[in-house]
Formats: sequence, structure tokens, C-alpha cells
Amino acid sequence: MMDVRPLHTQQDYEWALAEVARYFDHQPAPGTDDGDRFEVLSTLIKDYEDRHVEIPQADPIEVLRFAIESMGKSQSELADLLGSRSRASEVLNKNRRLTLDMMRTISAAWGIPIEVLTPHYELARDSA
Repeated sequence: MMDVRPLHTQQDYEWALAEVARYFDHQPAPGTDDGDRFEVLSTLIKDYEDRHVEIPQADPIEVLRFAIESMGKSQSELADLLGSRSRASEVLNKNRRLTLDMMRTISAAWGIPIEVLTPHYELARDSA
């Protein structure tokens, strides 16, 4: 019998997070008892987060800066993706908007969900 319950409170949510964390080092195989438990707990956690946790929209350019600083990427790699150093510089300095093609390219190459690159952001000239 699986000792899983609905997540109604923050305490329930924290319990589920702790239970799932035990599986991070050795994720159980799908279809096993532990695999089923892991999947059910993960689904409950996602549902709870969707209903209770508001994730603020990040500025897409800050997402790119974060990728460059913490994911081991570089402005030079961004330039390669966007076609030129000047284009990468213009994007990072908010002098040029990301186009849908740029977003798709960055998303595919760097594994950044395209949804975090699509929110509207102010260009430098808009805020001056």
C-alpha cells in the first residue's frame, strides 16, 4: 500500500518534497512500487505548485544573463547563435528585441524553455 495523500497544506507540500528528495540520487525505475510512488508524489507536488505557488515572470534578458553567468555559457556563444557579436550585444543591452527565431534557437541550443524567453520587456530606449 502506498502512503501518499492529497496535499492540502504547506506542511503536506513540504512532506511530499522531502519524500521525493529521497529519490533524487537514485531515481526508481518506472513501474516499480518506488517508481509509482515517485511519479504520484511528483504529480501531487506539481498540482499543488500550480495552485499555490506564483512564479514571477522573469525578464528574458535577465534569463540570458543568468545562463551566461551560471550555466557556463558565454556572450560569444550567444553571438554564434544569433549570427553576430553585435546582434548579441544589442540584445543583451536591450537595444534589440529577441525575435521568435532567436528564441527558438537559444531554447534548442541552451535548453532554456522558450516560455521564459517570450515575455515582453522594455528596450533601453523605451525606458529612457
